[in-house]
Amino acid sequence: MKTLWIFAHPESRSLNGMLRTAGIAALRAGGHQVRESDLYAMGFDPVVGHGDFPGRDPGGRLLVGAAQEEAYTTGRLAADIRAEQEKLAWADTVVFHFPLWWFGPPAILNGWFDRVLVQGFAFGVRDAEGRTRRYGDGGLAGKRAMVVTSVGARASGFGPRGIHGFIEEVLFPLHHGTIWYTGMTALPPFVVHGADRAGEQEAAGHRAALCARLHRLETLEPLPFRHEAGGDYDADLVLRDHLAPGRTGLAVHSA
Repeated sequence: MKTLWIFAHPESRSLNGMLRTAGIAALRAGGHQVRESDLYAMGFDPVVGHGDFPGRDPGGRLLVGAAQEEAYTTGRLAADIRAEQEKLAWADTVVFHFPLWWFGPPAILNGWFDRVLVQGFAFGVRDAEGRTRRYGDGGLAGKRAMVVTSVGARASGFGPRGIHGFIEEVLFPLHHGTIWYTGMTALPPFVVHGADRAGEQEAAGHRAALCARLHRLETLEPLPFRHEAGGDYDADLVLRDHLAPGRTGLAVHSA
């Protein structure tokens, strides 16, 4: 298996840094190939701008989606974007590893999504009948992705009735709106709670748990999101009445 590990934490000596080192070592020990994108260490630029499209007239109005697709199809995206897309194309599995800040990934990872998952490559692709491929299909279909993240709060605060919101719903925009939308299968996340208070013994336990999860990476059951093209949604992309009757909210999009 070929895994791309995308790491978004500014401190390599952090708990997350130790988890990254242990996780990659576990994968390689299991015979897997691993490539990395350490975004802070790379100095990855997270800001979409005219520089993403070398050769384009900078005086014209920038329509980002159209400019991305044109530059992608003509091979004129910026070199750092093309390098990340090449890694994605190579990988079978992608690990998105980051601390949860303000209920989402750090800006540098959000910027990676903005600049790398461009229209025409990861989304906005069409099938032979001209239908847009998304939510279980798309430019990255056939790949799998797993979130590894840490939070400062205790597990109960991110439980089904916790004040911070259920962690499955907190991560829904990433799991469903980015990973599943582009066609990748979303795997259950690995979440470390109370990360800021973890001592050596707790850190060792987290490392062991992550390595155990990674040993089962190829056989993990994915999150059961509904396919847009699977018949569960009507022409207005609304879940059909006979499915999850009387219910609303994010959970209805899991079969």
